[in-house]
Amino acid sequence: MNRKAKIVATIGPASQDEAVLEQLIRAGMNVARMNFSHGTHEQHATRIATIRRIAEKLGVAVGILQDLQGPKIRVGDLPAPLQLSEGEAVTLYATGSTPPASEGKQIPVDFRQLFDSVRTSDRLLLDDGRLALEVVSVKEQTLSARVVVGGPLTSHKGINLPGVRLRIAGFTEKDEADLAFGISQNVDAVAISFVRTADDVKKVRYAMERFSSGKRLPLLIAKLEKPEAMDNLDAILDIVDGVMVARGDLGVELPPERVPALQKHIIRAANQRAKLVITATQMLESMISNPLPTRAEASDVANAIFDGTDAVMLSAESASGKYPVEAVQMMDRIVREAESHFWEWGKEQAAIEGLESNDAASMARAAQALANDKNVTAVACFTTQGQTAWLMSKIRPRVPIMAFTPDPQTFRRLAFMWGVGPQQVPFANSLEEMLEHVDSALMRSDVVHSGDQVVLVCGFPVGAVRPPNMALLHTVGSDVTMQMSREALDAMTRGQKKDK
Repeated sequence: MNRKAKIVATIGPASQDEAVLEQLIRAGMNVARMNFSHGTHEQHATRIATIRRIAEKLGVAVGILQDLQGPKIRVGDLPAPLQLSEGEAVTLYATGSTPPASEGKQIPVDFRQLFDSVRTSDRLLLDDGRLALEVVSVKEQTLSARVVVGGPLTSHKGINLPGVRLRIAGFTEKDEADLAFGISQNVDAVAISFVRTADDVKKVRYAMERFSSGKRLPLLIAKLEKPEAMDNLDAILDIVDGVMVARGDLGVELPPERVPALQKHIIRAANQRAKLVITATQMLESMISNPLPTRAEASDVANAIFDGTDAVMLSAESASGKYPVEAVQMMDRIVREAESHFWEWGKEQAAIEGLESNDAASMARAAQALANDKNVTAVACFTTQGQTAWLMSKIRPRVPIMAFTPDPQTFRRLAFMWGVGPQQVPFANSLEEMLEHVDSALMRSDVVHSGDQVVLVCGFPVGAVRPPNMALLHTVGSDVTMQMSREALDAMTRGQKKDK
């Protein structure tokens, strides 16, 4: 069985070696996430080049997702881990300033605006909420706090301020420099952190357009990890290509019990808008240090599949954990097993909003009906920009989607799409030439065999950048004119010339 949901794996110190990267791709990694909260441009450039070289050698599509840091508040460099005890007093100060002369433990913070935003009695959550502090007093570039929930604290752990509205821009100078670098590397998608409103997204899209110099833009994905984003979800969905359910920060900013229902709400809303949706954070968390996940984690991954997510993501499991390859292999196994039971427990895809009069969507629905009603093995899309495959993916046919494209950028972008098996083929100038390419690739695949029927969806005339306007049945291995008469092909060609 071919897996339909895609696996996003974060690349870091545990997975950046060429041998490990090849194992990750062979294990099922579809998208490599570059976390720009860590690492230099040189390190990321090396990782991107290595991944693309391996993917080309293996003949597979692997997308590159650039994840911008955003206004992330982190603990600075600690000379040694701190053990914080409940009730003790601690002092936080801005990195780069002189540590205050005070008793108790001192914690540097890599974020000066923190001290302008918090007030007495505000609560600070550290290390994904594992530790909690209460603000006692605030002075210029320092604050005193009391430990409410103690535990070990190490360098560079995140700090969350639930309920506090930070007086900062969501798109920082560092993000802007990182984005310019990502565009120069032709990343396939950009994820923006701590989105609150649609305006946060617009700023990044404008910057992408400025840096791209007319080139095709990467996919733009909003990470949903702030309560304000949930209040503005519809407006955000209007202008992004996809969203990420970033459950770690979302579960710190909001009560944890709210996260499961919010996850379902986000996935359903994204699917109804034909937007990509990635479910992320702590999916196989225990595999950072253990070779097997907990049963609860396996259920968590499976339930995201039943909810209808397009992709599931590994973070520290593959970036810094002891078992990066095993984590991808385990994710692959859980997803495949869940998908084998999807029609028992999963949610049927609802109608896509706003596409009722869209010709491309109508053609995709016609292909879905053919695939579901006939003895069809797969849907085959010939696509230049990926839009045909995207629509087929969101409509969720019950058979695999084989997407054929001559464009390398589209080939990598297809790696993000649920149910889509990307295939790169030579450029075609005619319907007959396209059919030859598609038929040859289908015969080489492990999805269909000679004599199987597929539904082909494409735009006519072939080679033009246009929405799909043709869906028809083809028997694999038969004459490449697909049982269409020469008169029919000529009539289509004459009709196209007349339209011109």
